[in-house]
Amino acid sequence: MKERILITGGAGFIGSHLVDILFKEKECEIIVFDSLEEQVHGKRTKAPSYLNEKAEFIYGSVSDYNKLEELIKRSDIVFHLAAKVGVGQSMYQVKEYIENNIFGTANLLDILANSEHDIKKLIVASSNTVYGEGKYNCENCGIVFPKLRNIDQLKTKDWELNCPKCGKKVEPLLSDETTPFDPSSIYAFSKQAQEQSSLLISETYGIKTTILRFFLVYGSRQALSNPYTGVCAIFGTRLFSRNPPIIFEDGYQTRDFVNVKDICQALILSMEKDAANGEIFNVGTGIPISIKEVAEILSEKINPDLKPIYNQQYRVGDIRHCIADISKIKAKLGYKPTIPFKEGIDEVLNWIQSSVNNFQDNSNKAIEILKEKSLLK
Repeated sequence: MKERILITGGAGFIGSHLVDILFKEKECEIIVFDSLEEQVHGKRTKAPSYLNEKAEFIYGSVSDYNKLEELIKRSDIVFHLAAKVGVGQSMYQVKEYIENNIFGTANLLDILANSEHDIKKLIVASSNTVYGEGKYNCENCGIVFPKLRNIDQLKTKDWELNCPKCGKKVEPLLSDETTPFDPSSIYAFSKQAQEQSSLLISETYGIKTTILRFFLVYGSRQALSNPYTGVCAIFGTRLFSRNPPIIFEDGYQTRDFVNVKDICQALILSMEKDAANGEIFNVGTGIPISIKEVAEILSEKINPDLKPIYNQQYRVGDIRHCIADISKIKAKLGYKPTIPFKEGIDEVLNWIQSSVNNFQDNSNKAIEILKEKSLLK
């Protein structure tokens, strides 16, 4: 019998790739349940053209309890990807992020706790943002977990982290899954809430659940008119719109860029492997790449005459470094990232170029809103 798979948020960037790979590798039936967030999809109620036609598409939100319950009753496995995404935006659209991410997940869990269903596996998408700054090493004090840089430090353009114990500069380490929660935005807090509530309910009711903490995902189909989406898409759309990338701080802040196809690899392994049950896994590459390097690679590929602008401004709540320790998911599930950044970025550029007539560069508007809300200084 074919497995019946429900993917909330399945018409989005990650979900649509997951649908393609599942159909390629599995005998399955897939229901995609998606609200088609206007900021991501524009004004529409029909599935985007890139969504696999073999999937059953249902337009709607996880905030609709009855519709979600009906779909869960028709499913064996749930990939819960539905979420409102945007660190900076979450700090002024507080109600929307809480309602979508926390209350939407609460509906899902309430149904699993109170309705008759055949769900045998739940995979929940979380984020590295739950770590805040993550894990560092101090020459004097050893491993430390510094808080965010305070405003007084940022005002002096002193960008690197100080030891919370002795004040000495610290070096970033790979953050593993035991790194303490330290969310620095409402978005990050909502992901922490999703994680903890999902594990509580799954343990109570015997539902096999896996939490995946995605690091910075990039790839084709990433929303191009959403100025709060991934930095590769933001820089790429600016460059194709003949605007240079704008870089906050000095550009040497680092991120762990993971291709969407490697994210899908982790999602499918979590579905297949019993070793994933009840576990939390980082999903990244373990390789730091600076924002400066990303901007320069994209500028060179798209328009070498448009040099990145280093404006020395900073966003309140931004982290400096956070890179994944992926040793746990490699050992337990056999995950192995397969797409190097310099190879994967070409697919992103092809996607942007093919969509160049269908998006607006809204990054300047987003910058103005962040300034207005005193979140960019």
